[in-house]
Amino acid sequence: MRNLELAGRSPVLAANGMAATSHPLATLAAIEVLRDGGNAMDAAITACAVQCVVEPESTGIGGDCFALYAPRGSDEIIAFNGSGTAPAAATAARLREMGVEKIDRQTPHAVTVPGAIDAWSQLLRDHGTRDLGAVLGPAIGYARDGYPVSARVHVDWTGSAELLASDPTAARIFLPDGKVPALGTLHRQPELAETLSGIAEHGRDHFYTGRVAEDVVGYLRGLGGLHTLEDFAGVRGEYVTPISTTYRGYEIFECPPNGQGIIALEILNILSEIMPGLSDPLSVERLHPTIEAARLAYHDRANLLGDPKQVDVPVAQLLSRDYATAHRARIDPAHAMAQLPPGPIPAHHSTVYLCVVDRDGNAVSFINSLFHSFGSGLVSPKTGIVLQNRGESFNTMEGHANCIAPGKRPMHTLIPGMAVKDGRAVMPFGVMGGHFQAMGHAWFLTNLLDFGLDLQEAIDLPRLFPKPDGPVEVESGIPADAVAGLRALGHEIEAAAKPIGGGQAIWIDWDEGVLTGASEPRKDGCALGY
Repeated sequence: MRNLELAGRSPVLAANGMAATSHPLATLAAIEVLRDGGNAMDAAITACAVQCVVEPESTGIGGDCFALYAPRGSDEIIAFNGSGTAPAAATAARLREMGVEKIDRQTPHAVTVPGAIDAWSQLLRDHGTRDLGAVLGPAIGYARDGYPVSARVHVDWTGSAELLASDPTAARIFLPDGKVPALGTLHRQPELAETLSGIAEHGRDHFYTGRVAEDVVGYLRGLGGLHTLEDFAGVRGEYVTPISTTYRGYEIFECPPNGQGIIALEILNILSEIMPGLSDPLSVERLHPTIEAARLAYHDRANLLGDPKQVDVPVAQLLSRDYATAHRARIDPAHAMAQLPPGPIPAHHSTVYLCVVDRDGNAVSFINSLFHSFGSGLVSPKTGIVLQNRGESFNTMEGHANCIAPGKRPMHTLIPGMAVKDGRAVMPFGVMGGHFQAMGHAWFLTNLLDFGLDLQEAIDLPRLFPKPDGPVEVESGIPADAVAGLRALGHEIEAAAKPIGGGQAIWIDWDEGVLTGASEPRKDGCALGY
């Protein structure tokens, strides 16, 4: 339990239902759905839709999503991949003919076909009790009538002002009067409200085959993009078989590749024989092997992860205990390993993660993203949709696992998590923060399961992250003596430019019938229950 004399927040306790998101308006919307008789999936998608309005830099309907679902708390975890694909005409050769050797952020080639709306539609149809029209109501209201710009959103929005200014529609919507809206002022998105209303009335096809698709495709093709109406009409998210590993008696589930959840599991496997016996979660003895395990696993990610429908991803090998043992042997407790070659993957920081548990024990772990803050920075003129830049993760290196190809999904950073014990789901959890997410899952779980921190403390604990292409970023809360110790071992250290990531989690105590929620203090949100 935290020291109550110090600033902080306590875990939230409730018996009937719980939601945890990175924005209070989204959390409240989820709770209202639960109290009105909706289930966890209804509440999760309602909350996510609200976040697509009130956290416009972090997520949007022009992005992708992934979900893990435990019906009635079962250990039969259902996984859904709602990530979009590259256009049918997008080949490495075609891009090179167009003079594109590297896929840059604010170009149409960085925009894959958004998968979020299709995913929401399928998940509600199969596991919800309400349709899109019902769950989009709160989001439509905030887009039409306005929402106050909150603190963390304002910081991230301000950091994207230059990007937004370079697209006429983005500038008009998100830089009214030529500047970022002030903290605490109301911001409206009338075009997005109309778009959401059309989806609510006509369903997902309004997005993929109606006027929305026509506007987005026409806009992207006008910029030189290869997208077609057929690309949009063909989008279908899919149910996939989740992957897992066992850690401290818990089975930890992740979505399979093209997501990076496998890297979180790989890090846990490497650390499984290192963490026992350590008592200080911010000691050099804990931080050094965690950094090294992450470097090794992320090196695998850069070279091996891609769309398993188009490349051979060695899932069994990456999850094997023998493979973890071999990696563990490469970690020298007395010195940082030589710098590993960086992978051709850009950095990014913007996503929303949320989780919901309802009174029947249905548990949802849900994540939705635009990739970078405000995605590509390109906004469809008539629809107000911010378009993601997920295709920036592709490269044009023929033969590479993540080389762009027709209908291919890129390597994805989005990873919801679910912990299971004794045949029941006990915790939906997730960590936002782009590439940090895989290490973030391992960091949070080891905080909780190895060091005995409570759910909120495990999220609060200061973070660090060895960037795939550079030094170790450390938050200011990492003790100075630990930083000095890491430097003495040969690690290159730099102060994190902004807080690293963000997380939410809900613990299910089946014996007591009590839910415990925790939410990210680095964001604006909260956990609430009833």
